[in-house]
Amino acid sequence: MTDLSGKRVAFLLTNGFEDSELTSPWDAVTQAGAQAVLVSPAEGSVTGKNGHEQTVDSSPAEVKAEDFDALVLPGGVANADAIRLSQDAVDLTKSFFSSHKPVSVICHGAWILADADVLSGRTLTSYPSLRTDLVNAGATWVDEEVVVDEGLVSSRTPDDLPAFNAKTLEEIAEGKHAGQTA
Repeated sequence: MTDLSGKRVAFLLTNGFEDSELTSPWDAVTQAGAQAVLVSPAEGSVTGKNGHEQTVDSSPAEVKAEDFDALVLPGGVANADAIRLSQDAVDLTKSFFSSHKPVSVICHGAWILADADVLSGRTLTSYPSLRTDLVNAGATWVDEEVVVDEGLVSSRTPDDLPAFNAKTLEEIAEGKHAGQTA
């Protein structure tokens, strides 16, 4: 198993997230020894679309990419649409790319990457309905279980979580990627 002892991983989301897209990667990184931190513009706690509730640790305005080793962006239509309206969340996301740190995104979570303007020349996957938005933001979109592009890990749906989690752990263990840029 991958050892992520001493690493800190930010999970950026708000209410309406896809429950398994938070809980499965969260469990994977914590079981590998990393500290997971829930970052959200919501106060107190957030609730997933299927009822999973989790306490918020920090807001996007209170943290910096330098505080973490990686970022995970779970999906869920309501979450993904709302989180990109937070300029602090968009700025935090972009700063992970500027810092060359791994970013993992699944399903609708990729919407914020278009707002962060980090997709030019990148290859990724997502829930199929985001294809046009991501292509218009400069990405090459492919329909694959998991795609890794210079520290950016992407997957389509909860069905892809085993592959998504494995690649997320691998990229976090590798650390910074020179090609991961904003």
